[in-house]
Amino acid sequence: MKCGVLLSVLAMIGLVLCVSCGGSDSGTGSSTLLPSPIDNNDQLPNPFVLPLTDGDWIPSETHQARKPIGMDTVDIKGIGEFSFSSVEVTTVRPDIFQPGHFSVFDVLVQLHKQGDIQLEYHYDGAMDTHIIDAIDGQPHWWYEVRYSDGWYETNVFRMDMYPYKDDTDIRLFRENSEYIARICRTFGEEIRRLMQNDGQVIIPEVVIDGPKTNFNFTDVEVRAHGMRSDLLQPGVLTALDILLSLGEQGELSDITLTWYDRIGGADPVDSYWTEQIDEDVAFGGCGFVYETGPREFSGFSGSHIHIPSDVRTIVSPEYALWFWICL
Repeated sequence: MKCGVLLSVLAMIGLVLCVSCGGSDSGTGSSTLLPSPIDNNDQLPNPFVLPLTDGDWIPSETHQARKPIGMDTVDIKGIGEFSFSSVEVTTVRPDIFQPGHFSVFDVLVQLHKQGDIQLEYHYDGAMDTHIIDAIDGQPHWWYEVRYSDGWYETNVFRMDMYPYKDDTDIRLFRENSEYIARICRTFGEEIRRLMQNDGQVIIPEVVIDGPKTNFNFTDVEVRAHGMRSDLLQPGVLTALDILLSLGEQGELSDITLTWYDRIGGADPVDSYWTEQIDEDVAFGGCGFVYETGPREFSGFSGSHIHIPSDVRTIVSPEYALWFWICL
């Protein structure tokens, strides 16, 4: 991507072998590739260099994402393809999303309201997520998503926390029960870790691996900074909060964030991209990418996915990694 950072995102998760989260037999999602550089962004970037002159790691004013307003479709393998209007969707997670914004899971609830599908689901507090019990009487579903100008990729991210934007494609498919059970276990492990830390998010390991900047932090306490209060509720933690917390704790000296409305053919983007961490500044096709979540699904097994870090909610991930690539 232009200015370097091809922000990839993560997927966090924890412990609880739950039959309601289990699956049957089915094909898994498509493999993930790294994005190629995009060089023709004619938008003027709007960088924040942190900390500010007063030492604060939170800008006084931030950008606003566009609310979804378009028509889109959901492909449910073996059942059909269904359309919905974004303006009609409301969220089952008002604890996560601001009014007018919602998750991929909320789209399924809308299809149920429209009478297109029969969706059976419940909220499981032991995993902090909604679980699909059945669609049209069939159990064991998982999903894949691609944003504008993107591609489908394997993920192990909570469906009711996956932010929806206009021009997002969603598909569901029946999955192997053992695979979904593994994902459910990691969801539960996150909640268990959170409880053990008295509700404080403490990440066991955070690694930043750049050409000049190399850090390995343990037991990193993370607090919310509200960088995306336009889309997320106050107090919701994101992957970006990990870096901002390290900065506040004196572990990092500089972070540069640039807002992009769009990047090449990807529109909307509407997120901040991390284009500098300490001495390493993104350039050309070089910059930081990241992932976070359970180690069991590290890398392209499900933790490295394309949700920008400023809207990638975290519960209590096992690790976080920023690493440098050149394309």
